[in-house]
Amino acid sequence: MELFPVSLEYLLTAFIICLSPGIGVIYTLSSTLGGGMRAGIWAATGCTIATVLHLIVAMAGLAAVLHTSALLFQAIKFAGVAYLLWMAWGILKDRGGLSVQATEAAPVGKLVWRGILLNILNPKIPLFFVAFIPQFVPAGSSVGLLAELGLGFTAMTFVVFVGYAAVAATGRDRLLQSERAMTWLRRVFAGSFAALGLKLATEKV
Repeated sequence: MELFPVSLEYLLTAFIICLSPGIGVIYTLSSTLGGGMRAGIWAATGCTIATVLHLIVAMAGLAAVLHTSALLFQAIKFAGVAYLLWMAWGILKDRGGLSVQATEAAPVGKLVWRGILLNILNPKIPLFFVAFIPQFVPAGSSVGLLAELGLGFTAMTFVVFVGYAAVAATGRDRLLQSERAMTWLRRVFAGSFAALGLKLATEKV
């Protein structure tokens, strides 16, 4: 594939977007606090895979279908809402693999799959790719540049999420020693997932 120059403006904008706390960030942080750095990396991997899948959807033009089919959009959206609320309940109740207490890390497959589900059920992501990336594609450019910008975005997503995991892992032992801090962390993470779910529920095409 021919390589194209990627503008500093694009990289900076993409970095800010990736850095903004969202579903993937909250999931990566909670996984790291529950299972350590390794769990956080695999959680970030699942979120990144979902981003790649969304990029493929956008490249195939299916994002346009989501934008024009209100029924399909609503079906995917509310499946995502239900899953986010389920995650919130599981964390609040400190259940098994959703616990933010020190536990044996969940199996790799489960960590990755949860990360994929959390992000794949957000229909706004392929619409974001369609709206955001073309702004940095000069007229007459080939599809190769579009793909390169998208893959660059997903690579940055993984790096930023692993960075969040590293920060969480650094203070993990100290936090785990405080029962009060862990109680509040459970509430914060559960509230975050619930808030993200409600936000998704109220969004329109």
